[in-house]
Parts: sequence; structure tokens; C-alpha cells
Amino acid sequence: MIRKRLVGVVTVKDGWAVQSIGYRRYLPLGRPEILVENLDRWGADEILLQVIDRTRRALGPDMELLERIGGLGLSTPLIYAGGIGSAADAVAAVAAAADRIVVDALIHDNPDEVVKAGELLGNQAMIASLPLSIEHGVAQLLDYRARASEPLKEPLLEMLRSGALSEALVIDWKHEGGPSSFDEALLTALPEGVPVIAFGGLSSPAQMGNILACQHVVAGAVGNFLSYREHAIQHYKTELFGVPMRSPTYQQTHRL
Repeated sequence: MIRKRLVGVVTVKDGWAVQSIGYRRYLPLGRPEILVENLDRWGADEILLQVIDRTRRALGPDMELLERIGGLGLSTPLIYAGGIGSAADAVAAVAAAADRIVVDALIHDNPDEVVKAGELLGNQAMIASLPLSIEHGVAQLLDYRARASEPLKEPLLEMLRSGALSEALVIDWKHEGGPSSFDEALLTALPEGVPVIAFGGLSSPAQMGNILACQHVVAGAVGNFLSYREHAIQHYKTELFGVPMRSPTYQQTHRL
């Protein structure tokens, strides 16, 4: 039975796919639709398209990009993050191209809209984005708009327990972009039973295998390191032999 997933991440800023390092430094990679198309060909189990400058600039979802992605005829499920400020935004993103939605600021600004979006789309379509770090043994949630962290609050934990959000994207934001640096202590920060997608600093198949061995970790997400070599997903999956996930595929890829 296939129970684990490898998620390819494409980070977009100012309209271009970028290599992100700690969400502070950015190096251009090319057109996001080309990276998305390559991940689709390589056999990613899901693709996370995160447009990181939409919410801060109050721009809403990047509908033009989603419409271009929607025209590619992808066979891989698409997760979209960026600028989701209401249930209507979530519905529009799904109507354009996305299969599932990641919410971050909306969880804190208007949790009722998160619940409403889940009612309209199904809770399985809703994912919480949680940029975390461990400070003095305590999990801290980053407010990226204020660049300040605070402990996880009970209303958020209760929302996760309730199932209003189907999975949590646990982001090691301090180590994002660094090789094999994901802090595995973050995997115990959430209530028991919350399915986790681990992201940030995952580069080696060995660490990926350790993380996917955790029962509540349903997926590992990789961004920058899939851009370093062609067929990187195939390499990961070959090295992860024995982990219950889809087999790699090999198809011709496009240049960036």
C-alpha cells in the first residue's frame, strides 16, 4: 500500500521560481511552470507551488500563474500556497488548477474562513503551514509578517485536533535551504495523530528515510535540492527503496 509521498516544492517570488535559503536569500531558477512540468514528468507524488510574496503584498492568489499551470495538463496533484485570504480565494485557486490549498496567515487572521473553505472544498483539501523552530526546548511558530516567533497557541492546536485541516506542513524555516539540516525535534511539536508533511533542509535520502519512518509523517517535501541535478526525484526514490511510495518515472525534461 502506498502510504508515503515525496512532494516537490517550487518557490515563487516576483513571478520567478527561486532557490530559497532561510526565506531570506533568493537565487533565480527560471519560469515556475517549467519546474512544475519537470516535477510532473519526474514522478513527484505531489507538487507544492508556494508563491511567497502574495500575502505580504495583499495580492491574493496568483491566478495568472495558476491558469498557466492549469493549462499544462499535469498528472500530478498540485498544492497551492500564497495569498489565500478567504474561503473564496481557496475556491478560486482550486477552480483554476490546485487540488489542495495551504493556509498560513488565514489561520491566525480569520480561522472561521479556514473552516468555511474546508466545508466548501472538503477538509482533505486544507493544509496548515507551520514554520517552526525549537527555542530552549519549546516549539515556536514564526509569524513571517512580523518576523517574530511565539509558542503554539491552543486555538491552533485545537483546529489541528479537530480535523478542519487535513495535514500540517511543518517547515523548519531556520534550516530551509541547508543540506540535511531538518530538525527532527519539530516532528513531535504537534498534537498526536496530526499528519505531517516535513519541509526545510531535507536533502539526503538517508534523513528523508528516517523522517518518513515516523508513523504520523505522511510526506517529505524537497525544494532547492531537486534543482541541483536532473532526475533528482528518481534518485531519491531509488535510495528510499522499501519506503511505501510510488515508483520513480523517467521522462524527457525541459530546459529552464
